[in-house]
Amino acid sequence: MAQKRILIVDDSELVLVMAKDPLEAAGYEVFTASSGIEANSYIFSPRKPDLIILDVMLPMLDGNKKAKLLREKEFSREIPILLLSSKSEEELRHMVTESGADGFIRKPFTSDGIVARVRDILG
Repeated sequence: MAQKRILIVDDSELVLVMAKDPLEAAGYEVFTASSGIEANSYIFSPRKPDLIILDVMLPMLDGNKKAKLLREKEFSREIPILLLSSKSEEELRHMVTESGADGFIRKPFTSDGIVARVRDILG
């Protein structure tokens, strides 16, 4: 079975490392981007990700709007998206519904927590 590819988009290097390391240790191929624009080079490539973890508070185009745009494009419509934020669960549930994302991960997260959430989505 092919290794699942995950794209993490966050403007914090610390968050990228804290998310990437446990996911790689769990056997996933992980790519990172610090903006929605940088993420496009991974999303719209022949080897698109199997999952996108998208920070809500990104510069220029926030993650909520980025998720909506990805849902509108045929090429990226089927890629699962998890929103990443320290906002309240209520706010995140609303954003998930509004954007068409598949769920969320609250910051701060644990290594075990992010791996478990990703496994829930990717099976």
